[in-house]
Amino acid sequence: MQSFITRYAAIGVVAALLVLDLPSRVAGQTLVVPLTGKRVRDIQTAQLFHTLLHDFFLEDDATTYVQTGDIPVMWLRDSSAQTIPYIRFQLVYPVLRGRFVGVIERNSRNILTDPYANAFLADYHVWERKWEIDSLAWPAVLASIYWRSTRDRTVFSPDLHRALQSIVTTYECEERHFACSRYRYPVRVYTQDAYNGATGMIWGAFRPSDDPVQYRFNIPQNAMAVVALRNVRQLALDGYGDSALAARAQALASRVQFGVEEYGRFFNARRGVWMYAYETDGFGHYNLMDDANIPNLTTLPYIDWCSAYDPTYLATRAFTLSMDNPFYFAGRYAQGLGSPHTPYGYVWPLGIIGRALTATSSIEVATAITTLAETDGEDELIHESFYPDGYWRYTRPEFGWANALGAELFFRSLAWEPATQFAWDGPILPFQRRSATPRLVPYFTALENAGELNATLGRLLHVTGGAMPHG
Repeated sequence: MQSFITRYAAIGVVAALLVLDLPSRVAGQTLVVPLTGKRVRDIQTAQLFHTLLHDFFLEDDATTYVQTGDIPVMWLRDSSAQTIPYIRFQLVYPVLRGRFVGVIERNSRNILTDPYANAFLADYHVWERKWEIDSLAWPAVLASIYWRSTRDRTVFSPDLHRALQSIVTTYECEERHFACSRYRYPVRVYTQDAYNGATGMIWGAFRPSDDPVQYRFNIPQNAMAVVALRNVRQLALDGYGDSALAARAQALASRVQFGVEEYGRFFNARRGVWMYAYETDGFGHYNLMDDANIPNLTTLPYIDWCSAYDPTYLATRAFTLSMDNPFYFAGRYAQGLGSPHTPYGYVWPLGIIGRALTATSSIEVATAITTLAETDGEDELIHESFYPDGYWRYTRPEFGWANALGAELFFRSLAWEPATQFAWDGPILPFQRRSATPRLVPYFTALENAGELNATLGRLLHVTGGAMPHG
């Protein structure tokens, strides 16, 4: 703890000195980013805070509306994922706490509006009602991370309490989908409807990509639900003294975890290894693929399901990041995970970033950063996907989630920021150590980079008076 405090005290001093020098720094601050081939590139540090300054809006009800970049809609998943990388900066700039609590409160109210919806408008009307298991997991994880980072009890509103209850109730119902659920999507989609109702896992309809599942049990989404339910347990106890809700969340988490381990893993005879499937029906049929959208199989350590050194995960990763995965693509300028959500053959920067965040090799991280640097837009913002043989062909000029997660990668690899812990006690699988993203610069360079980042954020907050644009 002492070294942690000392480090942030040093960063605070550096940041304060740099902020005081604002007039001479109007041209903007940059970080030197090491690329492969002994090359470097300067990046504008302000762009690493783009989503925080441009996609977060203060609403009249004192909540924070977060749009997903160039689409003015708030996804439960995206808004939470866009917030998490910036929570660490509330240590130096407590003014940020209000906007983070506002996101948590807004998503609590969104969940109470309709727990089966995945995206909402600013007036709380449902934009899209695709039942995605992880849509309820992300807000719970965000609330937990915020609480652990700040110990700010203002987050424990009545709406959050009711939203946590709704999350557990909805998951319990979808665990018994056939007997309990009334969810129906109005448009017919291609999905194998047969499933084993005794797996203990949660029935799903759509993936994190917003595409329909092939089989009803999506393994990464169920894994993240376990992480979220463990967080719900602790939030229920710490925030509300609600032991009944905590017990329900814990029991459900244990059942889902058993289901993932029992039905989500299989022996790949061709490779001679145990690995995770992307989806299963619980009857022994598996969908062998991975999708760039998170949670996915590649980022299981990022969400704290397991360690990056777990043997089953490593075998799975070897598959997902190979041409055996039908949605792994390679071209002249990039290779990485794609998605059925975008044109076939397109690579997602989100997948490249997720790979780097869960890497164990600095070369793998440097390669990912090099690809991002060479394929992003002219304004250094990150696309949704692009054609790997011609990166100027892309979908969506600005993807808020990818911008935020790209910033997270830079924070970890260039400023030595610790990985944000999704699970309350580390990896869900027992006796595993948390993994850390490899670092690309020495300690004193990282300390200077951290100071530059904090100074940039201070300058941006100074310019705006700490306020957010109004929705």
